[in-house]
Amino acid sequence: MALLTIEEPLPMDTRSTKWTHAPLWALGFRPFYLLAAGFAALAIPLWLAAWYGLLPRAGNVNLLWHLHEMVFGMAVAVVIGFLYTAGRNWTNLWTPRHGALALIAATWLAGRLAMLLAPAPWAALIDGVFLPVATVPFWLVLRRSNNRRNYFMVLLLALLAAANLAWHAAVLGWAPWSPATPVRAAIFVVVMMEAVIGVRVLPMFTRNGAPGSAPVVRARLDQAGLACTAAAAVAWIAGLQNVAPAAMAALAAAAGILTLARLAGWAPGRTLAVPLLWILHLSYAWIGAGFLLLACAALGLVGTSAAFHALTVGSMAGLIVGMMCRTSLGHTGRPLKAGTPEVVMFGAIQLAAFLRVAAALGPAARWHDGAMIVAGAGWTVAFALFFLVYRARLCAARIDGKEG
Repeated sequence: MALLTIEEPLPMDTRSTKWTHAPLWALGFRPFYLLAAGFAALAIPLWLAAWYGLLPRAGNVNLLWHLHEMVFGMAVAVVIGFLYTAGRNWTNLWTPRHGALALIAATWLAGRLAMLLAPAPWAALIDGVFLPVATVPFWLVLRRSNNRRNYFMVLLLALLAAANLAWHAAVLGWAPWSPATPVRAAIFVVVMMEAVIGVRVLPMFTRNGAPGSAPVVRARLDQAGLACTAAAAVAWIAGLQNVAPAAMAALAAAAGILTLARLAGWAPGRTLAVPLLWILHLSYAWIGAGFLLLACAALGLVGTSAAFHALTVGSMAGLIVGMMCRTSLGHTGRPLKAGTPEVVMFGAIQLAAFLRVAAALGPAARWHDGAMIVAGAGWTVAFALFFLVYRARLCAARIDGKEG
């Protein structure tokens, strides 16, 4: 008869059973892209309903909420998700994941709820925490790897955090500036991120993805264009348009022309058959258009709304939708090929950009409200479709078996 032996049970491997080790928390793009897309799809219909008086109790949903949440809510979430994912590639070190990533995402979500429901002081406290909490671990990863080339991204995140605090200070009456000024400063910071990353990756993406293309990279043109873009942004926030409108117009026009000039060298015509490329090229062109409209605004020819909506809906949202699709496909192990849903997303967000800028440029006539509503519908379709199509993919493990 065999002896019955009693031993201590082997410890169980609980990694796979912890909810924080689900694929959703494997890398930053997964939760932040989903959160940003879901929020964007809800926020614009909510804002339009409040703007047109369809919400009897709109609460905190007003123009200030709209300005803040589109930049410091939606766009910043995508920036963090992208940088956490790119940082992993840049350094070969893990950016926040699992429980740490879930906690950072929860901090972002708490900020959105606070901005929607809480009194202004509490909203400032809760919302103001997110960017510092999200930036520190990204900075630590870059420092550990001595990745000095991307230190400037930490500086840009710090500028976004400062602009957010400046917005709350203005809303609370603690500062003399208009709340619109920090929002516009943050828009320029995000545009600089787009401009720099575009210089790095768009020619490479085009060369690899568009057969027969030969993008031309001119280092001096890139440097001059980026310097001029940064200078125009700083000058606008400093108020140069109020004291020397002709100088401001010249600087903004130069930034716009140089942006379009370097884009022209990246063979945009070769991308028309490749949706994952033309959406990036077309959205990048909106940066040039936005600065040309800023030049016109400095001279009093158009309103500033047209320029800033070109930069936000056109370039920012366009690049966000395009890069979210590209990043999500590549980092879930799928081919970099757009299907019908992606083409619909890209078309919808570009329609939204065109109509929103047209509404700001045109006279206050009947078609203005129609353009606003159709633009909002295009925006909502683009982000809602991303959420619906990519939700299962971002919540599942990579199909190639790799981590991340």
